[in-house]
Amino acid sequence: MNESVIIRQLTPREAYEQIGALSAVLIDCVEGGASVSFMLPLTQERADAFWQGVADDVAAGERILLVAHDASSGIIIGTVQVILKQPENQPHRADIAKMLVHNRARRRGVGAALMRAAEAAAARAGKTVLVLDTVTGSDGERLYERAGWVKSGIIPNYALWPKGGFCDTTVFYKQISAA
Repeated sequence: MNESVIIRQLTPREAYEQIGALSAVLIDCVEGGASVSFMLPLTQERADAFWQGVADDVAAGERILLVAHDASSGIIIGTVQVILKQPENQPHRADIAKMLVHNRARRRGVGAALMRAAEAAAARAGKTVLVLDTVTGSDGERLYERAGWVKSGIIPNYALWPKGGFCDTTVFYKQISAA
């Protein structure tokens, strides 16, 4: 990975302060075709509302929000979340969600670095089983396989592409050691 990229966990205050920058990454990814829960057109208001909810969860201790930012400009170029809040019979599990890398920062190792940081943050939080899903055949699927995630299956027609039309989803898990 390029040394000019820094991965760090946002505090609750920073999560609220960075809503606009996080929205810019989300909008770029959705406009680029990423199936990450949103349909086109994705307005600034809808993106901001999503990140407001994420920041609320960070403040409540239910979610960890990590960002990759350009060290020289400070611009956020990627993000990933670790969802800590789980049902009472799954206190050892966390979900990895919304691993997003801005188009201009792709193929530089940012996604892999975000995933390593997410796994480490989950381990520090005492989690030992991680779960995620991604579009089948996507760059994300290849990234997770290279990072040692185990494919548990494919769900046909699980979600829609941002412009419409079904896409399949591959579900992954990874066993880790708590820190």
